[in-house]
Amino acid sequence: MSKEVKQRGEPNPCVFIHVNHKQILGAIVGKYALEKHSSNTDKFDVKFIEVKDQAFLHDKEGQFYLRDGGKRKWLNNDLQSFTPLRFMPPELMGYKGRALVIDPDVFAVGDVWELLNRDMAGKSLMCRPKSGNKGRRGALASSVMLLDCARLKHWKTAEQFNEMFEFKRDYMQWIGLYLEDRSCIGLFENEWNDFDHLTKDTKMLHTTKRWHQPWKTGLPIDFRPADTFRLFPPKHWMRRARRSIFGDYYLAGTYKAHPDPAQERFFFQLVSECLDTGVITEADVRSEMAHNHVRHDALDLIKQLAA
Repeated sequence: MSKEVKQRGEPNPCVFIHVNHKQILGAIVGKYALEKHSSNTDKFDVKFIEVKDQAFLHDKEGQFYLRDGGKRKWLNNDLQSFTPLRFMPPELMGYKGRALVIDPDVFAVGDVWELLNRDMAGKSLMCRPKSGNKGRRGALASSVMLLDCARLKHWKTAEQFNEMFEFKRDYMQWIGLYLEDRSCIGLFENEWNDFDHLTKDTKMLHTTKRWHQPWKTGLPIDFRPADTFRLFPPKHWMRRARRSIFGDYYLAGTYKAHPDPAQERFFFQLVSECLDTGVITEADVRSEMAHNHVRHDALDLIKQLAA
């Protein structure tokens, strides 16, 4: 084992999946995929960081915070209320050792130990750039981060989360890693956080486009689209007015089918294996379906895979 990864007295490297109640099935499947595809499961741990356990999140329910220069209400019931928890692993590791943090819609295809065992060349963290306009503006993808916890002692999640409500810290600047010293950030290959892209080179698939998450098809939209329209501000004003009158999800529509059937099959094959091995039960899936967290034909799709 690399001396950089594990020194005497340090905890085992750990993969943390941050999650809320709406995405818990994805997190469970993600843990299964990490362990299934690694021949080194004795060398690392996998743990969840759950919204339900974080009092500092619940204390701010309904309060306004700073996001992309505007003000937005904090709702713990939002689909992605787990995102501030990306910054908790160093604290949870006692600022020792190495951690990887991933979203609950990230699924291993390769052996994650290859990444956990990576030479970080003295960097505090490694990730990949965002895609599209956000990437061109310099945003980095904090949805999968390899962390040298000893170098991240300035990460104090509850304190920094609260700064958003004092309008001292912008959520988008925080989550895009603009607030970190760029000289301390290394980049790994995009395949370790492959955005809706599944090929022979993919190491971890990230079903990042929320409208098309494979387990959500046909369900009512339960996330709030971004408010900012840089080229046409009136559209932003209309969306905010609609929300203030009718609520966050009025006329938001439904989740659409993923454009790549192979990614849908990949996910439901993992779910099928979780059922076969007892990682989850049919009752678990039915419960998630009843809460509109999982598409209502999920079990039918699994049966079709087995046919």
